[in-house]
Amino acid sequence: MKIIADRQTLNHWMNGCAKEGERVGFVPTMGALHAGHLSLVREARKQCRRTIVSIFVNPTQFGPGEDFGHYPRTFEADRDLLEKAGCDAIFLPEVETIYPPGGQTVVAVEPLGSQLCGAARPGHFQGVATVVMILFNLVRPQVAYFGLKDYQQYTLIRQMVRDLAMPLEVVGVPTVRERDGLALSSRNRYLTEAERLQASALFRAMNRAQDHYRKGESDPRQLEQSAREVLLESGIDRIDYVAVREAETLQERECIETPPVILIAVRVGKARLIDNMVLSLY
Repeated sequence: MKIIADRQTLNHWMNGCAKEGERVGFVPTMGALHAGHLSLVREARKQCRRTIVSIFVNPTQFGPGEDFGHYPRTFEADRDLLEKAGCDAIFLPEVETIYPPGGQTVVAVEPLGSQLCGAARPGHFQGVATVVMILFNLVRPQVAYFGLKDYQQYTLIRQMVRDLAMPLEVVGVPTVRERDGLALSSRNRYLTEAERLQASALFRAMNRAQDHYRKGESDPRQLEQSAREVLLESGIDRIDYVAVREAETLQERECIETPPVILIAVRVGKARLIDNMVLSLY
């Protein structure tokens, strides 16, 4: 497994893949890897001849007072996990490699980037879209893999790729969960034992909405309220949003005509947790 830190070495590695006609799958991450990330690597290896993972804690997607300085950085453990998973290369750039001095360009996907998590974290998705665009241009993969746990991010990146006619496929990989349904997240390590137990209410809340949807409820506000009640019953009262949206575009609808997605963002202890579920009738 090759460790790549600079643009020139990355370009040389990618040119070698292109010369051999190898399909390259790319998994962008911020490190602190867990089984959810590794599921993306496995999917990439199934579909592509070569797999490359980036590890870069992107400063532009963190707002004032957020956890950029404390975000877990566990490269040695990450490297071992990726090597065992069969990853071919890790792109491990410094900030200056991604954002050379003098840069003036940002990417904004609007209005999607200012909704939901974008409303709670102003500028977050501009930072995400910009860094992903840079990474796509540097790596030049045929396929990029994103976890569906961050459904808004996946939807936004897919929209950006379509809008800008970028020559790659964006693949969403299902969320990996603990036995009690809690979605795996690098930020779960911030939770105490009691908070970890409380956080399992997110999955129960989404399942409550799922039950109501299967019983015929088609009003998004009623579905949102049913999920919110579960969160409040569990003691989670710092709720950024509970939203039922059209699954393809995340647009709001007065009445549901196709299976929607429910999205939740809450704060438990020091952790901000997000989750989602595409509701189904069966």
